[in-house]
Amino acid sequence: MKRRTLIGNGALVLLLGAQQIARGASIVAVRVWPAPDYSRVTIESDVPLTTKQIFVATPPRLAVDIEGIDLDPALRELVGRVKPDDPNIERIRVGQNTPGVVRLVIDLKRAAKPQVFTLPPVAAYQNRLVFDLYPAEADDPLETLIAERMNEKPAARGTPAPQSPTPSPAPSPSATSPGPTTPNASAAPADPLGDLIAKHTQKATPPDDGVEVAQATKPALPHGTLAPARPGAAAPTDKPTGPPSRTDRLIIIALDPGHGGEDPGAIGPNGTREKDIVLQVAHRLRERINKTSVNGNPMRAFLTRDADFFVPLQVRVQKARRVQADLFVSIHADAFLTPSARGASVFALSQGAASSSAARWMAAKENKADLIGGVNVQAKDAQVLRAMLDMSTTAQINDSLKLGSAVLGEIGSVGRLHKARVEQAGFAVLKAPDIPSVLVETAFISNPDEEAKLRSDAYQEQLADAMMRGIKRYFAKNPPLARNRSV
Repeated sequence: MKRRTLIGNGALVLLLGAQQIARGASIVAVRVWPAPDYSRVTIESDVPLTTKQIFVATPPRLAVDIEGIDLDPALRELVGRVKPDDPNIERIRVGQNTPGVVRLVIDLKRAAKPQVFTLPPVAAYQNRLVFDLYPAEADDPLETLIAERMNEKPAARGTPAPQSPTPSPAPSPSATSPGPTTPNASAAPADPLGDLIAKHTQKATPPDDGVEVAQATKPALPHGTLAPARPGAAAPTDKPTGPPSRTDRLIIIALDPGHGGEDPGAIGPNGTREKDIVLQVAHRLRERINKTSVNGNPMRAFLTRDADFFVPLQVRVQKARRVQADLFVSIHADAFLTPSARGASVFALSQGAASSSAARWMAAKENKADLIGGVNVQAKDAQVLRAMLDMSTTAQINDSLKLGSAVLGEIGSVGRLHKARVEQAGFAVLKAPDIPSVLVETAFISNPDEEAKLRSDAYQEQLADAMMRGIKRYFAKNPPLARNRSV
């Protein structure tokens, strides 16, 4: 009798089809993650959702019909989740289109290349329907770094940056205010970097994108744009010169705060999230890097994420390569199976076996970040990108070990070390074939004592100081290559 019932239920599933089975699906949560790189909208449900979507270019908006559900309070919450300063989303509208079909319309602030995909249950998440809203024209992070340097160039050596009662945001590359005057190009030899600078300084006011808004909003800073300096912060030292035709050799350090957005990383016993701590440490380290120079050449920090949003592992590497970074430092604060594990560690890439079982376990754990954060595996360039970045060389690994040793030695002066040497394993985020790359586990957030230290401003400052000293030690023995930066 029981067998007949099961067979009958199976026949019912075949007759009704997937759409009818999805009827009555419950929405578990809705989330919106704004970022200059892209904005993400996530709808989490107890069963997979089926959609039909269409993108309208003028004005830009994405219309999506979600089948098998009825409008409920959770979906209505999406309307209020959009922040006024979201760089990509103007507003979200939801309504019951037909019985069992909810229509979602995302009005956008600029032309976009949206991606819509689903993710199966993983970790603490159930089924997720994801909308990634990428701008049609991505901002150039290298140009942003150069533009900032151009704006600071006239400052005299050792002269503090001028202060104002109310700090104002740093201008974006598309700002309409006139930049430094560009000298006659014939006065200097051909220089790709100079051409890039000239292109920046001669930009005109961007045309209206056709989006109707109630009032003008400030342009969002492109991803990787350095935050405005704090009041009283000193400008990087430089020679007192007039408006230049080219900038100095920028020494660029890519800082990679782990996890973010949908991926919280490890969570401490008192609820501290790894993604929050490592972003705070990265911001502190960025301040130090931006005040430092190497042999008279200014250093600049570039963050793979400067807010709470998710970046796929290999996109982090791609970003570092796009700005031609000299070093790549990924910052983490991981957890172990028991709360007794403690101490900081530094890892480099291994082309072969991991240096220890713990290093192998750690790499496997970190490499799962894409599953939790949510990557569109159907993206057409994903396979090409993976192949391109899987070409790390022996020279890159050797340089990474030197960098790791310098950083580990300095971190050991401010806290306990988990291992006294740089470990190696197959971390996906360290696979830049031409950039010395290390992953720093600042402490074990799963240890109650170390979780408390990671939350403290004093310890975060000590960590940032130690990593800065390690970077300077590395460059003292391994000067950066003299090269022009071009896009």
